Amino acid sequence: MHQTKTKLVGYLQGRLVSLDIFRGITIALMILVNNPGGATYYPALQHATWNGWTLADLVFPFFLFIMGVAIPYAFSSRLSRGDSKKSQFLRVIRRTIILFSLGLLLNAFPFFNLATLRIMGVLQRIALCYFFASLIYLTLSVRKQVLTVVLLPLLYWALMILVPVPGYGAGVLQPDGNLAAYVDNLVIGRGHLWWPVETWDPEGLLSTVPAIATTLIGVLAGEYLRSGYSPMRKVGNLALFAGLLVIIGVAWDFWFPINRWIWTSSYVAFTGGIALFFLAAHYYIIDVRKHVAWTKPLAILGMNAIVVYVLSELITITLVWEIVPLGNGASTSIRAFIYDNYLALWGGPLNGSLFYALTYLLLWVGFAALLYKRQIFIKV
Repeated sequence: MHQTKTKLVGYLQGRLVSLDIFRGITIALMILVNNPGGATYYPALQHATWNGWTLADLVFPFFLFIMGVAIPYAFSSRLSRGDSKKSQFLRVIRRTIILFSLGLLLNAFPFFNLATLRIMGVLQRIALCYFFASLIYLTLSVRKQVLTVVLLPLLYWALMILVPVPGYGAGVLQPDGNLAAYVDNLVIGRGHLWWPVETWDPEGLLSTVPAIATTLIGVLAGEYLRSGYSPMRKVGNLALFAGLLVIIGVAWDFWFPINRWIWTSSYVAFTGGIALFFLAAHYYIIDVRKHVAWTKPLAILGMNAIVVYVLSELITITLVWEIVPLGNGASTSIRAFIYDNYLALWGGPLNGSLFYALTYLLLWVGFAALLYKRQIFIKV
């Protein structure tokens, strides 16, 4: 029994298992958010239309934060083995290119039309945030890292409020007319932006700047967890800073509204605070109190997070192709066929949509469990 706990709790090859569990929960939420069975879905699992937030709006910043927490563990482990700084920088570049390329693959699949290929996306933002957060961690002191976390959201706020956009003026924070949208149109160009609107991109270039700050909050949390302070002091201080960030985010909301789509500075503070609180809770439950009975499926999902995300997105795209014949020349998708003919009839439109997402999630938990059983851990 003690050996089982040792495998699941505390440190595993320089990584916190509680972080794998936090990552597993985040990936599970990401799959639920991205895979409703039908058009009707619980509001908490849908993104806020513009300003404001829902549970769905916490998923992406959580993932960036978790990635940030892992950075000090990963690099300190390699440096302790004698890896040079040069090899670390090369690894950062290699991983950035792979992540960005995987994002382009998801955007291109299945038609691979370069003329309309969306350049940015979730994995592309993850790649850029990983690149800059890693460089900052490897080159700056902790004090300068803290200063960077403060300055990046302030700089972004100043740019979004003070810099005038041609034809709109300064301080516009609507989908069309804000500075982030203008930069995306100017640098990337229409035809290569987010396809539902094609006039701006929620994972665009300028809005990646504050997202780097989200990642760096995780880096600082990871560095603090690696410190020599007592576990309970770590939990208490993480919770204290979590509350402080949430208060800052809520206060900042009056001048720069909490908004996932343009990753406002208030959103950075607010979601960073909630992520810190969740990290403190996971660390306390898993590493301090050692309550592990419920954790293994989530830890397993978190250990192969990127491969599960990429494959689940590829299958999701396949499931919405209209390849199921209905007669008279009409067709529907596999997802719509399952939802319309089984789940919606059984559970109603709302619960049927949730049942589809939960079923899809369970399939990927099973896939992750199979990889774990064979001791396959795919790292980018």
